Amino acid sequence: MRIIGGKLRGLRLNPPTNLPVRPTTDLAKEALFNILQNQTELEGIRVLDLFSGTGNITFEFASRGAESVLSVDRNINGLNYIKDIARKHSLDCIKTFKADVFKYMDLETEQFDIIFADPPYDLNRIPEIPKIVFEKNLLTPGGLLIVEHQSMQNLSNQPNFTEQRRYGHSSFSFFNQPEI
Repeated sequence: MRIIGGKLRGLRLNPPTNLPVRPTTDLAKEALFNILQNQTELEGIRVLDLFSGTGNITFEFASRGAESVLSVDRNINGLNYIKDIARKHSLDCIKTFKADVFKYMDLETEQFDIIFADPPYDLNRIPEIPKIVFEKNLLTPGGLLIVEHQSMQNLSNQPNFTEQRRYGHSSFSFFNQPEI
């Protein structure tokens, strides 16, 4: 794993091997951030990284100038790794929160410009993520939700779906919060 762009471009990330995670591949991450760079300004945005795991996506947003990135996961070892790397590289914009993601979303009242969710592929509640995000109004107007999931899964019937991009066995589904 490496950071693809921004001030920490090229930095290799070596998370603990015992974490129960499946990090987004560098190829898929590079494609995702190419899409994002063409759609929105990444500098100064507020990001929520759900099921943050190793912080792969968190670090990419922070490297590219996000104002704040909140990483939520229930695995303390992954969150400790994120904290350590953030401290080591002076990424003060990164905060972590240990919680079950669904319980967290039920209680959250802040809004974010981008929400990225990379749940375990075998999680049967993946279709609930867009529903909760839009019911709880967690995105700013014009905000973007991205859910990473298995390519065979179809989320196009969820609220505010715009497109799905496939990268091998992984896909990103995009959802937009309408402008006011």
